Amino acid sequence: MRTLPGVDHQLFAEIYEAHARAVYAHAVRMTADRAGAEDIVSLTFLEAWRLRETLDSVSSHRAWLFGIATNVIRNTRRAARRHRDAIARLPPSDAVPDLADDVVSRITDAAQAAAALAVLNRMRRADREILLLHVWSGLSHDEVAQACGVPVGTVRSRLSRARARLRKLAAAYLAEPPASRRVPASPTAREGNL
Repeated sequence: MRTLPGVDHQLFAEIYEAHARAVYAHAVRMTADRAGAEDIVSLTFLEAWRLRETLDSVSSHRAWLFGIATNVIRNTRRAARRHRDAIARLPPSDAVPDLADDVVSRITDAAQAAAALAVLNRMRRADREILLLHVWSGLSHDEVAQACGVPVGTVRSRLSRARARLRKLAAAYLAEPPASRRVPASPTAREGNL
């Protein structure tokens, strides 16, 4: 073996070129993990560099590197096992998720629902029911007619009238100052309004 001062870098580069692929293949076979094998190769050659003074006593660079790689794999597995065990011993996380977006969304949804309810409660009950069954519940004209016990033509005319009334009431409601807007307790609050 060459042990001249200043030649260590060149000799080590030659050893790397000659054996890096074989060490990688060995690591892949041992770990079945290509990305992990790349880490094993890096750690193997880092350890080999640290032990480069022992190159004089090495008869086979390949066997020496495979021995280092095997130890690195063993140590890596042991460290991973210790890490998993340590994580398992940690108490459950008491972290509270950030609910700000959810709260804002719910407030917005509640405000929109309240506004819609306020406008819907200003409509005639029959028109409101047909509008809700068709638009919000997703029933077809035939299904709304069946649910309300009226002909399909009646559903179509009431729906047309309800949509026009809804546009007019919504525009008036949105024009009111927010402080003067009242929201009745339920859709049945104006039940008598036929």
